[in-house]
Formats: sequence, structure tokens, C-alpha cells
Amino acid sequence: MVLPVGAGGDLAARAPQDVLAEAAELLRDADDPGRPGAVQVLPRPLRTPARVLLAGVGAGDAAGWRAAGAAITAAARAGEALRVAAHDLHPDGVRAFAEAAWLAGYAFRAPGDADDPAQPYGDDTNPAEILLVGAPEAGLAEARATAAATALARDWVNMPSSVKNPEWLAGRFAAEAAGRPGLTARVLAGDELAGFGGILAVGGGSVSPPRLVELSWSPANATTHVVLVGKGITFDTGGISIKPVAAMTLMRKDMGGAAAVAAATLAAADLRLPVRVTTLLPLAENAVSGAAMRPGDVITHFDGTTSESTNTDAEGRLVLADALGYAAARLDPDVIVDLATLTGANAVALGKRTAALYSQDDELAAALEGAAAAAGEQVWRMPLPEDYVPYLRSDIADRFSAPAQGAGSVVAALYLREFVGDTAQWAHLDMSAPSWADAADGELTKGATGWGVRTLVRWLSAIA
Repeated sequence: MVLPVGAGGDLAARAPQDVLAEAAELLRDADDPGRPGAVQVLPRPLRTPARVLLAGVGAGDAAGWRAAGAAITAAARAGEALRVAAHDLHPDGVRAFAEAAWLAGYAFRAPGDADDPAQPYGDDTNPAEILLVGAPEAGLAEARATAAATALARDWVNMPSSVKNPEWLAGRFAAEAAGRPGLTARVLAGDELAGFGGILAVGGGSVSPPRLVELSWSPANATTHVVLVGKGITFDTGGISIKPVAAMTLMRKDMGGAAAVAAATLAAADLRLPVRVTTLLPLAENAVSGAAMRPGDVITHFDGTTSESTNTDAEGRLVLADALGYAAARLDPDVIVDLATLTGANAVALGKRTAALYSQDDELAAALEGAAAAAGEQVWRMPLPEDYVPYLRSDIADRFSAPAQGAGSVVAALYLREFVGDTAQWAHLDMSAPSWADAADGELTKGATGWGVRTLVRWLSAIA
């Protein structure tokens, strides 16, 4: 049994009187028992229930129940059946609790056989059986779809790049779309990528050719068209501007933006959200070879403008530029949001748990900030100063890809802004730092976090 404990250390639950009396006595000497995520264990041998977990929920808001859900999963024994006293819990609390409980139990198994890479590696979630007693069903469907999508994004990011090349990842995206009525996938490869100069330049040095995947969810009752774009570098050596070993080891995570926006689109289809979503996933491996792009090369993008490559390790913005230009020219979107593990400067500015949010549109920025707060993911809005724009200008092309001047994450956002046109609202999320956790923390397990899926699903639900 699980009993919630409020911020003042008070029990707020319906349970047998003997259980409540014993729990109250245990809490008398506990240190801050109402702190969100704090768990006290009350053993009751030879009685029923035989074990009671007292879980701190703080003020009883969504954040408190999220912390409790993750902590209960961590404290549960494998195969244990837990009944959580959640009478009159608000649907937002139900959703937060359930998402965290599922995600805290996530586990990734590296493939044992590379010839069969399609097995579900992240299927070990939630080893305990957790039943919410007295809680409304509202919120559970959203939690289930969002947690499943986040776990899938984690699987894709955690997958070793020896398996996860652009062809494999495009195949996974297309296969998941095929299982959802109304969701379609189109994969461009080879000559079909003519004109996508950034994608071709970045992928040209690898034996694994690039891909561009377009997912489309277009329900009949949709009134808003959202384009999501995600950086999909399946491994990043840095190219000729090669990374040091320490910086290269985790570069299988450099497609975290693509994983997040693809998974959020799957969740939108699962939930039948009445919003049109087109998702663009430029996929490439940034490798070192005689065919790799060089510093000083001039690249022609889909929109016809050019970039001078100043650093081949700033490759993500080149593939995003093509996708953003394509979206602006061909898709007539109302809103464009891109997610990318784009810069190390993100972590320097904001630390390991917070993504940088860039947008000139206050309404869109506020909506994304609100969705992130509701989801338990952290964002911080950053400026787009016009006095940095001259740093982009090249003598031999329309712009530098990575100017040496200015704050790295900010200049990268200003570069991407050049490709979105004037017709749509646009936001960029630099989520390199929060895409990976060095240790388990709450609902995050060590490794890929699936950052952005929960924020995007809540945002899409709000504008639907």
C-alpha cells in the first residue's frame, strides 16, 4: 500500500485506522516526510498490508505527484503489487504520477544481435504493478501515450550507432508510423535529396548515406498546422574538425531532437489530437573521409541561399537549415518548432537539466514554457540580439555556418532564424544538455531522457 504525505507531514489518505495510526507514528520522527519524492517504508510483518510506503507529495500539485510516482517505482520491489491511495486526485496529478512511474522504471537493453535490430529494447518498464485507488481515469490515456512515446525516444537515442545509421533510423520512424491509422511517412534518399545541400554535405563523408523523413498527421478537423523539425545526426565525429575522444563518446545522442519530435508525433496520432502535424527528420552521419565536407566549403541550401562551412563540427544547423527552408517554402505552416542537440554552449549557459528556448514570438514562447512546466521539463528563454547578426555574414556566401564571435547557442539560433521565412511563428529549442542524464534522477534514468516529448505533447494538446 502507498499513502501520500503532504508538505506538513500530514497523511491525506483513506486507509484502515491501524495503518494510519502506525504511519502517523513513523512520520513523527521522519525528516521532512512531506518533501516531494521522499519515501518512508513501514514494514508490517504477518499483517495486511505487509508493507506500506509513505510517499511525499509536497503541496499535492502535479510536480509533487510526479516526484512521488518516480520515487514509488524506485522503492517498489520487482513484481510487487502496490495500491496507491489517490482519492479525489486531479487528472493533472494522475497524469504526472503515472508518467513518472512508468518512466522511472525504464530500462534499455543493448542489442545482442545486430542482424535483428527491430526488437523492443526498452520493454522492461514498470516492474511493479501500481494501482491508483479512487483516482479518475482522466489523465491516464494521455500519460500512457506520452510515457510510451518518451520511452521510444529514449530507445532510439540509446541505440548504439553501430546499429543506428540513417537508413535504420528512417526505417524505425516509418515502421512506427505505419502502425497508426492516419499517420503517414515519406523517406527521401539518394537522388530524391537533390537540392538539400546541407543534408548532402553533412552526410557525404559517411558510407551510410543520409535520409530525410517526413511524417504527416492530418486529421480532418484540424485548424492549425504545426511543423516540427528535429536534428538527426546518428553519430557525430565532428567531421574534419574532429572532436576529441571524450567529446565523441556519447555522440550517438546527437539525434535526440529527431527522436523527440518523431515520438511526439506518434503520441499525437495515438491520442487523435485535432491538430495537423508535419514532422521533418533530416538524418545523417557526420564522418571523416576523403568525401567529407571541409572548412571553407560553400553549401547551397534548399532555399537557394548559401553557407560557408567554418567548422564541420557545427553540422546540425546545416541539416536543420534545409528542413526549415523546405518547411517555409513548401508546407505553409502556422507554427514551426525545431528541437536540436545543437551546442555545448547550452550546458555552459543553463546546466544539465535546462533547454534554451529561442523565439521572437512572445505568445509561442509562453505557450512552450507553460507546456514544459506542466510536463516537468525545464526551459529558459534566451535572447535573439540583433547586434549579433553581422557575425553571420561571410565574404563568399550568404552567411557563415558557425561564426567565431558571439555566444554559441545564441548565434546558432540566429543562423536557423534565417531559414524560417516570415509567415510562421517559430521557436528553437537547444536541448543538448537535458537530452542525457549521467545518473538516475526522479523519472529520468541514466542515459537518454527523451527530453522534449512530454513538453511537445502537452503543447500540441493545448493548441488542438
